[in-house]
Amino acid sequence: MEGGGRPSAAQAVLLAASTAITALLYSVYRQKARVARGLEGARKVRLDGDLRAVLLEAPGRCVPYAVIEGVVQSVKETLSSQFVENCKGVVQRLTLQEHKMVWNRTTHLWNDYEKIIHQRTNTTPFDLVPAEGGAGITVRVMKPLDAAELSLETVYEKFHPSVQSFTDVIGHYISGERPKGIQETEQMLKVGTALTGVGELVLDNTTIKLQPPKQGMPYYLSSLDFESLLQKQESSVRFWKILTVVFGFATCAVLFFLLRKQYRHHRERQHLRQMQEEFRQAQERLMNAEGGEVLKNACVVCLNSTKSCVFLECGHVCSCHECYQALPEPKKCPICRQGITRMVPLYNS
Repeated sequence: MEGGGRPSAAQAVLLAASTAITALLYSVYRQKARVARGLEGARKVRLDGDLRAVLLEAPGRCVPYAVIEGVVQSVKETLSSQFVENCKGVVQRLTLQEHKMVWNRTTHLWNDYEKIIHQRTNTTPFDLVPAEGGAGITVRVMKPLDAAELSLETVYEKFHPSVQSFTDVIGHYISGERPKGIQETEQMLKVGTALTGVGELVLDNTTIKLQPPKQGMPYYLSSLDFESLLQKQESSVRFWKILTVVFGFATCAVLFFLLRKQYRHHRERQHLRQMQEEFRQAQERLMNAEGGEVLKNACVVCLNSTKSCVFLECGHVCSCHECYQALPEPKKCPICRQGITRMVPLYNS
């Protein structure tokens, strides 16, 4: 604590940072909890012959947030894998990722560094159809790349290590960057994959569409079943809740420490003012009793007994032995408020 009982700059920064982190974590927790509640309250519909009747009865022929499960089926063409034969899909993502080691001048260590140098995503229209088939009902999936959790399967992955000469190695050590190679990856959403879709379900003329919801809720196209997807979101909510509680307790502890310091400083100042007031009143009483002459060798606390104590390390001689014993712990000099390490008796001859 600084003079006047105010917290130091470091303490103020610590309290402000802890409060800001707690508020940020609480905001994320609230967002995750809202998503989990919305997902829990989503309407579950079956992909069967009754689906069209359900949408016709719904307001605006729309279910704002619905859960539907089905199997991926292409509408017209399918996308073929560039590396795997007879691998067909409706979403294809090709990625080239650079891997290298970068020298950290602070820790003096080589750290792994990854950077996507090229990525291309191809899509073709697709539907969700019943897993058992035969119902003749389909749901067109709109804007699949907007889904918060689009389950793509890695069908091909190959790492191409970089070839380096001795001169290249020397140059890399000088520059602080050592390339390791290029990783080539192909991911696909295969035809026949079971998907759980969560979004807005709408009947547009004769086509049933699953599209991103308009209420700010996330859009899901996941290979997990609905219960697993819900448990995953609830686990995320619990994680952020625990983080919020931990940082909240830390903020409360810092605040309690600062308030306790402030209170103790206030009590000390109040006690000092009280002692000064008692000293002034005792001086006035002594002056009135002795005709205006103050006893020169009187204890500054009681003004009745003779000074008989030397306080170390400050060296002040200002109180009698009885008043020294009555000083509150930790004992401090009544004159300079310095801590008293020991007392030496004073004998007047």
